[in-house]
Amino acid sequence: MSSNEQSQAPVQPSKAQFVEISADHAGQRLDNYLLCQLKGVPKSLVYRIVRKGEVRVNKGRIKPEYRLKEGDIVRIPPVRLAEKKEPGKASDKVLELIESRILYEDNRILVLNKPSGLAVHGGSGLSYGVIEALRELRPNDKQLELVHRLDRDTSGCLIIAKKRSALRRLHEQLREGTMDKRYLTLLKGKWKGANKWVDAPLLKNVIRSGERLVFVDPKGKDARTQFIPYCVAEEASLMSVKLDTGRTHQIRVHAQHLGFPIAGDEKYGDDEFTQQMKGMGLKRLFLHAYSLKFHLPETDTGEDAPIYVEAPLDEPLVNVLNKLKISL
Repeated sequence: MSSNEQSQAPVQPSKAQFVEISADHAGQRLDNYLLCQLKGVPKSLVYRIVRKGEVRVNKGRIKPEYRLKEGDIVRIPPVRLAEKKEPGKASDKVLELIESRILYEDNRILVLNKPSGLAVHGGSGLSYGVIEALRELRPNDKQLELVHRLDRDTSGCLIIAKKRSALRRLHEQLREGTMDKRYLTLLKGKWKGANKWVDAPLLKNVIRSGERLVFVDPKGKDARTQFIPYCVAEEASLMSVKLDTGRTHQIRVHAQHLGFPIAGDEKYGDDEFTQQMKGMGLKRLFLHAYSLKFHLPETDTGEDAPIYVEAPLDEPLVNVLNKLKISL
């Protein structure tokens, strides 16, 4: 077994561990820290060992929401885990594809032009996703974590953090709405008018087949989407989209709600339009996370500096636009 495989295997210590908190984990909640350290342990067990006082910080009992400080000594009790199967391995072809689609990388983050059809993480019947593949590609980066998510069918800009400090800063920007995320999407029909905000709450539901669907419903969570016309043709409209919130399938459901479903959307789209687009060679959802703008401190000065990344449209999407005489 390789050293990388050993580091990912379930930890089954025979005695308590005492871990000193580094600057990289300072500010993280105790419960979230424990969930990262005790991979595969149910949340209920983590909260139980904290409540019973088996977890200590600086020899004292502590609450799960406590935010760790640099230099804290955390006692982690021995936790026995059931043996798990090793996560599935991505093929060499997938690894090469992901490597070729890295748009930006430094010692803190990596931005990937995620391919459509590849999930961001394994689970729900998938043996691996983007994050598992990147951990194979970057075995020396021990703290790779997704900063945000994209639907499996959506392509484009996806940020992966290499350090806890970068993850924390980017999560702050996501919460505060200061990260600028833009999408490009192709909608059915000729858009009329200028920019439009959709403010419609979204509710998750599950139908009998187990397929997850989302609906506009007053009982749902707040969701705001701005649609901005980019190039409008008779049959379809290329739109830039900006999100104020990040709900599941938000752009797809809001587009359907407006009466302008997304091309290639087999869940929320128009069947006739989907078939028409297939005839033009579109075999996927036309939704692409086109650009990201965020801030991280410069290495030399420590001052915040903007980082702007664009992900070019994949060739099949460009070909459809050319056939519709829609220019980028």
